[in-house]
Amino acid sequence: ALEPLSVSLAIGVAWALTGYLSHPNFYCSYVECCPSDGHRINATALRAQLDTKLFGQHLAKDVVLKAVMGFTNNPSPKKPLTLSLHGWAGTGKNFLSQILAEHVHPAGLRSKFVHLFLATLHFPHQDKVKLYKEQLQNWIRGNVSACPHSVFIFDEMDKMHPGLIDAIKPFLDYYEQVDRVSYRKAIFIFLSNAGGDLINKAALDFWTSGKRREEIQLKDLELMLSVGVFNNKNSGLWHSSLIDRNLIDYFVPFLPLEHKHVKMCVRAEMTARGYAVDEKIVQAVADEMTFFPKEQKIYSDKGCKTVQAKLDIHED
Repeated sequence: ALEPLSVSLAIGVAWALTGYLSHPNFYCSYVECCPSDGHRINATALRAQLDTKLFGQHLAKDVVLKAVMGFTNNPSPKKPLTLSLHGWAGTGKNFLSQILAEHVHPAGLRSKFVHLFLATLHFPHQDKVKLYKEQLQNWIRGNVSACPHSVFIFDEMDKMHPGLIDAIKPFLDYYEQVDRVSYRKAIFIFLSNAGGDLINKAALDFWTSGKRREEIQLKDLELMLSVGVFNNKNSGLWHSSLIDRNLIDYFVPFLPLEHKHVKMCVRAEMTARGYAVDEKIVQAVADEMTFFPKEQKIYSDKGCKTVQAKLDIHED
């Protein structure tokens, strides 16, 4: 027979071990957990990563950093943070959204709390828009219920069927709760090529007038951008209630990239592959890119999108 003292000791150890294993700090070191309300993004680390990895986008870096830090440091936001990123392909929209997701949830796009929607993959058929709206609402409701700090990224907004994105309007509005669920601590990010032509024209006008691209401010582009995508039938936000009700907090322009920015992308890719940076190769890759306008050849028409593929052919 077991002695009473031994039984008591065994029970005590079992309780202590159970408590330790179930402690959030221990449990969440092995299983991904939703951040607590007291969780804060490291602004210094986020800024450093944007400075070293996102090139030629002073506006986007500044706007997103201030918006995200202001939102996450607010213990009681009135609505979810909603950002709409616009610009031609290869300018860094996807890259910035991935960096941001990683600073909210370390696993980034692999996190079960980060949700990426591709218009052509998840919402391909025009005749199923009503079904897509219901599915989208249910998905967002269920995931925000599980983690209030969920991040939702909608890529290819310019390929989204008109009216579809308005299904999430109640979740972005200034409601304390919708069906007993609060969405105020979630982040919604839209990525779109729509408006890229307007941004490019504005950047070229600055260049033509002899101004530095770094002089371009958000106020020079944001109103033009919001009006442009609101009236663009191929923007995914055509006549959208999200714009009409001012539920998108920031329209973030991504400027077209110049030669020097393409070279920065090449150097960064070489470093990421563990190569020594060879300026002859950097120049060779940049020379293989195509630029516009036809006469001046100032801006890369694909941004840095094809840098990786072009660098492949220069490998020994």
